Amino acid sequence: MPHVASLSYFPVKGAAATHPDQAVLTAAGLAHDRSFMVTSPEGVFRTQRRDPRLALVRPTIDPSGELMTLRADGLPPLDLAVDTTGPRRPVELFGQPFHGIDQGDDAARWLSECLRAPSRLFRVPPEHARLTDGRVPGTSGYADSCALHVLSRATLDLLGKKLADHGGPAVPADRFRANLVIGGWDEPHTEDRAHRITIAGAELGYAKPAIRCAVVLVDQRGGRRDGPEPLRTLAGYRRAAAGGVAFGVKYAVLHPGRIRVGDQVTVTAWGQSEV
Repeated sequence: MPHVASLSYFPVKGAAATHPDQAVLTAAGLAHDRSFMVTSPEGVFRTQRRDPRLALVRPTIDPSGELMTLRADGLPPLDLAVDTTGPRRPVELFGQPFHGIDQGDDAARWLSECLRAPSRLFRVPPEHARLTDGRVPGTSGYADSCALHVLSRATLDLLGKKLADHGGPAVPADRFRANLVIGGWDEPHTEDRAHRITIAGAELGYAKPAIRCAVVLVDQRGGRRDGPEPLRTLAGYRRAAAGGVAFGVKYAVLHPGRIRVGDQVTVTAWGQSEV
């Protein structure tokens, strides 16, 4: 039976994940997902594409969203009282202008030391109203695009087999930074055709394929680039019709709810794959 095999949210864009047994699914995705963003002093977002050491930052946030702790090997933990009322400052994400609330000099110093680059930490403002693209529009915080990134276990298993066939090492699933991994689908890439999904009363609408970038080359435990895989193998069989290497799917949230590991996943509308 198709089911939620794992849940992940990423409090700080580009940093490490939290893996809960259950989570609130909001209109912008799993609660607290990509609600913070590290930037340059000028407000331009930092990403593992250019700053792979972001993977070394392990943030945790309490359910209320009022207290966050930043951890990384070699640094003392930093507890932050989250500011949701401070002045709004301009920030930039993929060239698009947004606003954020600066989380202060302590966070800036800690992140600058960890990343070895001058940095600031911003929280998405409560009034943030971002329209995401794709077949079903939605909203999200500081995610690359849509609210939810979904992969299936069968899709990951197929990639593992192809890597092994090429004599390459296995690649951990955390390279792909998915919010939901779905188990119980026998056919790889079923998520490409699952255009409406319900999970415990919540409903997702297919937006677009997840086009992969250099982040999948980053060792999420070492915070460094680690060779050409899996992008090289994916390029051999996962070219999207509109261009790019597709692996996984982005969804908009049509109806929020609470979802749990083990919840049944029901496809209510099927469509054609864009790959």
